[in-house]
Amino acid sequence: MAVPQNQPPDTPRARVPGPQQPPPPCPLIPAGLWKRCLGIGAALWALTAVVTYATSDVAPLPTLILLGSFLVPVAFALWAYERHGRDLGTSPLLGCFLAGGALGALGASVTEYQLARPSLGMFVSTGLAEEAVKLGALMFLLRRHTRIRGPRAGLVLGATLGFGFAALEGAGHAFDAAVSLQGVDLRTLLETEILRGVLTPFGHGLWTAVAGAALLARRRPDGRFRPTAQVAGACLGASLLHALWDSTRGIALWLVDRLGRAGLDRTLPARGGLPRPTGGQEHLLTLFSVGGLFLVALVGLVWARSLAHRDATWRNTP
Repeated sequence: MAVPQNQPPDTPRARVPGPQQPPPPCPLIPAGLWKRCLGIGAALWALTAVVTYATSDVAPLPTLILLGSFLVPVAFALWAYERHGRDLGTSPLLGCFLAGGALGALGASVTEYQLARPSLGMFVSTGLAEEAVKLGALMFLLRRHTRIRGPRAGLVLGATLGFGFAALEGAGHAFDAAVSLQGVDLRTLLETEILRGVLTPFGHGLWTAVAGAALLARRRPDGRFRPTAQVAGACLGASLLHALWDSTRGIALWLVDRLGRAGLDRTLPARGGLPRPTGGQEHLLTLFSVGGLFLVALVGLVWARSLAHRDATWRNTP
């Protein structure tokens, strides 16, 4: 084919620009959202508490209970997603939190029944049942997300499901603490929500995280779950941590009774038929109770950290 006279032979042909790549989508959960959520939520909760106390009105109570119960679980679920789970997607995260919340509403009633008839067998059986149900819910939610596997994914999504469980369970306990024969007990409600908020990161979220890590660590590439001995052992271990956490006060009372010279006051039983400590034993009971919770939380944290370090992808997450 002849080259036109008005165009040099060595002139390069103009390139037609290809289709432009679309800009990356904005993240649904921006970085640092968990900090803003925690700070703004805490301020709103404190303001609601002040208004409720100043006006003696029961109208803000639902807001106070829900804010106090959801604040820490939501913030820690966002932190886990932002720090280690952005590649998992928001759909599994939201599904796990909502499923855990639905189970937590039932868990609150089970725990109230448990506290009315405390015993070691009751605590162990309840821990086994709740942890098995949460693990089953995690398997059901991830049945179509076949690409999600590995200890890191199990830790993040297991913790998210556990935090959802803790949020609704905490709301049930807060409502129960607020209602008394004399009316609304605002002081007990606030104390309950503050205590449960501080303890939330070391409870249901931590137990379900270690069980979820063991479950997804041994998931097949085709998405099928393998019921191995390691998974059963992790579920059993999480259940025992759960049972020890719930029975900490009972164990502390037993220790006080054995170590105290005067023994416990059995004429005025506490909730669940447990004897009350005398005035001089309250500090010892508090020490044993808090120390027991600290030890259970420490075991769970060390366990979760060891599972995280076994996964090489954990250190490569954004």
